[in-house]
Amino acid sequence: MTTSAITSLTLTDFRSYAVGRLEPHGRSAWLAGPNGAGKTNLLEAISLLSPGRGLRGASLAEVGRRQPGETTGRAWAVAARITDGEDEVQLGTGTDTPGSARRLTRIEGTSVPPGRLTDHIRPVWLTPAQDRLFLEAAGDRRRFFDRLVFAALPLHAAHASAYEKAHRERVRLLTDEAGSPDPAWLSALEGRMAEHGAALSVARAETLTDLQTEIDSRQDRPFPRARLSLTGDWERMAGEGLDEAAIAARLAEALAASRPRDASAGRGLTGPHRGDLAVVHAEKDRQAAECSTGEQKALILNLVLAQAARLSRAFSAPNPVLLLDEVAAHLDPFRRAALADEIAALGLQVFLTGTDASLFDPFKGRALGLRVEPTGLTVLDD
Repeated sequence: MTTSAITSLTLTDFRSYAVGRLEPHGRSAWLAGPNGAGKTNLLEAISLLSPGRGLRGASLAEVGRRQPGETTGRAWAVAARITDGEDEVQLGTGTDTPGSARRLTRIEGTSVPPGRLTDHIRPVWLTPAQDRLFLEAAGDRRRFFDRLVFAALPLHAAHASAYEKAHRERVRLLTDEAGSPDPAWLSALEGRMAEHGAALSVARAETLTDLQTEIDSRQDRPFPRARLSLTGDWERMAGEGLDEAAIAARLAEALAASRPRDASAGRGLTGPHRGDLAVVHAEKDRQAAECSTGEQKALILNLVLAQAARLSRAFSAPNPVLLLDEVAAHLDPFRRAALADEIAALGLQVFLTGTDASLFDPFKGRALGLRVEPTGLTVLDD
């Protein structure tokens, strides 16, 4: 394992910050302050030190700072110094023109693909938007789970992107009223979908097994234990031991056979884009969607902690940095103390936010405490 931690973070024209600077020096930090002060913006900036759209899922243009009357977000930048316990490296991401849809990523000033950022940092986050994860559509849970897969297997994101691109093109061809689609082109698209879809399914099944093993080993924790399953046919085949080539062959056949049905429906009705993550509260043997709001929050938190624990043992990659937005407010004092103990035991850097500094009493003396105001950051506990 590479001991990855942020030593400094600098924001330029990012969200509410004209210029913002956070210097945790590799320590965990809790950020307290009123709503709208910019706490989540700091976490979002860290989350963008990874491929994808960050913890808010925002477009690049959305995160650029805007003054009253400005309709386009400014060019923005996020830079961080990351230590592995011995050396430091400078990471950077942002845009170079206002409203740009082109993202730049750099390591030590050299342009690199976004996926290279995961060589140095792997943010894992939990936000209030995920509180309703078990009540929302299957696509939200699928994206949440794919993010967990991607944290350990960066190529998963490339497979997902390639699959979705071929899927959209196939649906467009099937629903094009201008004429009959070219069977050879459809077969080529279905071949790509099958190749990348099989890789997605195998990676999801492997991640599910690893996560469940980790969760089951955590029975002494004061958080409810989840029982996980994937409902998709293709993930089920992978879980039953069917290899990637065999899954790809079956998926290609299924896609070819479903052309008339998909054309009539105007969407693809088979494939790994139809799967779902099912979660059961193990102790109560109850679907997560039927549990209380507090229980649902604790289930997700335990899942994220299990993810962090398994990633922290991945010796070939940096350990995760946890971003917990407004998590403490949903926990009773006993579980807040347990969370502080758990994070200390994992030895990971974590950033937490909340409106009330008293929520972080169990973290005081263990982490840097900061008051976040629109005017800037003030150290409360060092």
